[in-house]
Amino acid sequence: MERLTSARLTGEEEEKLEVSLRPRYLAEYIGQEEVKESLAIFIQAARARREPLDHVLLYGPPGLGKTTLAGVIANELGVQMRISSGPAIERPGDLAAILTNLQPGDVLFLDEIHRLSRAVEEILYPAMEDFCLDIILGKGPAARSLRLKLPPFTLIGATTRAGLVSSPLRNRFGVTLRLNFYRQEELARIITRSAQVLGVEIDQEGAAEIARRARGTPRIANRLLKRVRDYAEVRGQGRIDLAVARAALEMLQVDEKGLDAADRQMLLTLIDKFGGGPVGLETLAASLNEEPETVEDVLEPYLMQIGYLKRTPRGRVATPLAFAHLGRPVVVQEVLDL
Repeated sequence: MERLTSARLTGEEEEKLEVSLRPRYLAEYIGQEEVKESLAIFIQAARARREPLDHVLLYGPPGLGKTTLAGVIANELGVQMRISSGPAIERPGDLAAILTNLQPGDVLFLDEIHRLSRAVEEILYPAMEDFCLDIILGKGPAARSLRLKLPPFTLIGATTRAGLVSSPLRNRFGVTLRLNFYRQEELARIITRSAQVLGVEIDQEGAAEIARRARGTPRIANRLLKRVRDYAEVRGQGRIDLAVARAALEMLQVDEKGLDAADRQMLLTLIDKFGGGPVGLETLAASLNEEPETVEDVLEPYLMQIGYLKRTPRGRVATPLAFAHLGRPVVVQEVLDL
């Protein structure tokens, strides 16, 4: 299900746009001030010692800039970055091929690192700790182990589900950093910068309006900017101001809280069909004609983040905030406090 307000990449074209908008150095990276401050110290210390940076684990919701930050780290270190992902590395040999092609000091970025198989993880442990690769030659009683020396490198792992990273792997990262949702003013600065890169004229009020509906996520902010740009070119003389931004976002059915049609449909189903809940996940998914995994992983997180939805032992419940946002009279409070 592709949505304008999805925090995940929706295709190759968007990935190319995102790459063109990415900052290259910490000074250009907007937001995540505590993360940047820590990284600046660790990078400067590693460069002073002429050693690779400790392995880094970045975690947080999708669309917040984990891949971008990995590229920034590589640029600050003055090294190359190789990119792969957990699902793409199916066998230990796949990882061995990547590791043996690294140059001294390189950054290896593994997205969705929580999806590495156990067999692949076993290869990664000595590589991270000792910069060595253990290879088993032969089978059965005649099998023997060969240890290959690897060039020193920095592994940057990224995950949206830190709890699924195994403890042995997580413990081998020297630096663990969480990326948080962005404040509206930070998103407005990101939108203004992206507009400059895209050659789009935008004023402060227009940028703030897009930021207000971007769900705290730079990827969504840039996607909305792109669509508002199209509207401005056709109906707004190519310039994005408050009126143009509002008109474009209303046409796109993204409201002032960043909710889209799918979000509202879910809340209205909860409220109008089930009196606000509680209702079980399977029942709710069937009513929406969606898979339970889609409801749980795609629709629910943001609604819970802004306090419009609660998960209770008896099922999903719409909160008074959701009732008020949709203009529905609030049901009795006893139901909501289950």
